[in-house]
Amino acid sequence: MTKQTVALKTLISDFNLTEIYMPEREVMVANANVNRPGLPLTGFFEHFEPSRIQIIGKSEYNYLIELDIETRVKRLNDFMSKKPIAIIYSTDLMPCETMKLMAREFDIPLLMTSRATSEFMAALISKLSVYLAPCITRHGVLVEVYGEGVLILGDSGIGKSETAIELVKRGHRLVADDAVELRRVSDRTITGSAPEIIRHYVELRGIGIIDVKHIFGMGAVKDVEKIDLVINLEEWVEGKMYDRMGMENEYTEIMGLKIVSNTIPVHPGRNLAVIIEIAAINNRQKRMGYNAAQEFNNRLMQNIGM
Repeated sequence: MTKQTVALKTLISDFNLTEIYMPEREVMVANANVNRPGLPLTGFFEHFEPSRIQIIGKSEYNYLIELDIETRVKRLNDFMSKKPIAIIYSTDLMPCETMKLMAREFDIPLLMTSRATSEFMAALISKLSVYLAPCITRHGVLVEVYGEGVLILGDSGIGKSETAIELVKRGHRLVADDAVELRRVSDRTITGSAPEIIRHYVELRGIGIIDVKHIFGMGAVKDVEKIDLVINLEEWVEGKMYDRMGMENEYTEIMGLKIVSNTIPVHPGRNLAVIIEIAAINNRQKRMGYNAAQEFNNRLMQNIGM
């Protein structure tokens, strides 16, 4: 599992931040948490984390401007000497001249946004949580089928890419082929995307590389999708007992989370695209409280008088 970072320049672009001072060096953010430095500006630095982006809102701004010049310089000097990764003023508040000078002196990015403090912090934390989420790469295919994120796994050559193309032809969307980058963005959610270099491309044996976006249009691709269902494709084994009722849920563990899964045996004549469509719809029904297998079992029990 790789440690993620995001360039501050990326966040500046995402949120259209105004640059008051920006160092020439590249600034990389590695902490998904942010901080309002009310206590540090009073001189209390216990548990202060300079790796967090510091957000200065109206409370911190008004506190600073009400200080006499000598005290303000001392408090800002103490604060800036801790080398916070970046400082952002919200609500179009303009940093005082002392702050501007010290940002240059300590080479600390100083930025500004017009958005309200609470709104901006929530959006920034959400964005950082995605950029900095723990990430692994799995060999597989990720498609969106009827709004469900379906991760298709299986041995090389079993037909994952061909199935994905068939699903795209049937109106669904491709997210990633061959390599899927999985990120745990919360305690309940894993998202998947494709590495930038192979995004929207599919490899078909005997044909080569195709660009799904150009062949099927923009509506046939998607950049990111949450993982709702895992489909494990495996070669059909004669005599092996496969689940025919679906009474018990199977799970595949990914990054510590259990994702509902189905194991589908691959056999000539089976239309995998249609089967995966049904699996996606069935999974959505179960999440909405309807279990067809349980309903059938209840009817069966009633019919035999139990």
